[in-house]
Amino acid sequence: MPQHKTDTVKEFDFTRRDFERVRALIYRRAGISLADSKQEMVYSRLARRLRATGIQSFERYLDDLEAGRMAAEWEAFTNALTTNLTSFFREAHHFPLLAEHLVALHRRERRTLTVWCSASSTGEEPYSIAMTACEAFDTLTPPVQVVATDIDTNVLATGANAIYPMERVDKLDPGRLRRFFLKGKGSHEGMARMRPELRQLVAFRQLNLLAEEWPLEGRFDAIFCRNVMIYFDKATQRKILSRFVPLMKPDALMFAGHSENFLYVSDALRLRGKTVYELDQQGGEALRVRP
Repeated sequence: MPQHKTDTVKEFDFTRRDFERVRALIYRRAGISLADSKQEMVYSRLARRLRATGIQSFERYLDDLEAGRMAAEWEAFTNALTTNLTSFFREAHHFPLLAEHLVALHRRERRTLTVWCSASSTGEEPYSIAMTACEAFDTLTPPVQVVATDIDTNVLATGANAIYPMERVDKLDPGRLRRFFLKGKGSHEGMARMRPELRQLVAFRQLNLLAEEWPLEGRFDAIFCRNVMIYFDKATQRKILSRFVPLMKPDALMFAGHSENFLYVSDALRLRGKTVYELDQQGGEALRVRP
C-alpha cells in the first residue's frame, strides 16, 4: 500500500539567526524575554504576518522592520508576539481584598477611587475589577474608575467592545451573569455583552510599559500587575517597578500574579496578603529598588 507522507516542510525558512533577531527586537520594543522554547511559537505567529504583508522570507521581513520601511507593521509584530491569557475573576482571592480596600478608602475619603489594570488583555480583568466595585458598593455606578492598558491594540479593541462568547462567561456565578451581562439575540446568539454601566467604568488605552512616557494622570488607589513581570528579565522588572511605586497613593495596594514576588525586586513594597503589596513607609519614600 502507498504510504502517505506527512508534510512537515515549513512554508518559510526560519533560521536560528532569524529567531535571535526576533528575540532582540521584541525585547527592545516591549521588554519581553523569549525563551529558547518559544521558537516554534514565534514562527507560527509571525508566519501569518509574512503572508499578510506578502513578504517571502523572515530575513526580508525583519530587514524591512529594522530599516523603518514598514513603520505601521511594528504594531502588528508586537501584537503577534504578545501572550494574552486571561479570564474573569482569575486568581479570585484578590477580589474580596480589593472590595474591602475600596469601601474602606471611600468611607474615609469620600472621593472617586482609581484602579489601574496594567495588562488588561481582552478586558476580563478590568471588568472583574469593575464588577467587584459594583458589588462592594451595591450599585452599577460605584465611585470607582478603572484605567485598563495593554500594549496589544487588538485585545484593547476586544475589551472596549466588551462582547464575549458565552463559554467565556458561563463559569461566572449566575447572579453575576444576570446582573452584569446582556445575552445576545438573533445574529448575536451565543454571545454576551457587558452592560453599558460597566463599560463606562473602564477606560481602555494603549500603553507600552517600556515607553519613555505613560499616558496616565495622577496616582492610583490600586494597581493590578498580574502575570506580567514573568515575561520580563530582572533588569526590566526593576525598571518597571521603580515607575509603578510613585504612581501609588500612600494607602494603595498592588496586586501581583501567583508566581511573581516583588520583594525580590524592590524595597519600596511590603507584603500585605497573598501576592498583594502595599508601600513600605521607608521604602516608599526612598523609592529604593534592589540592584
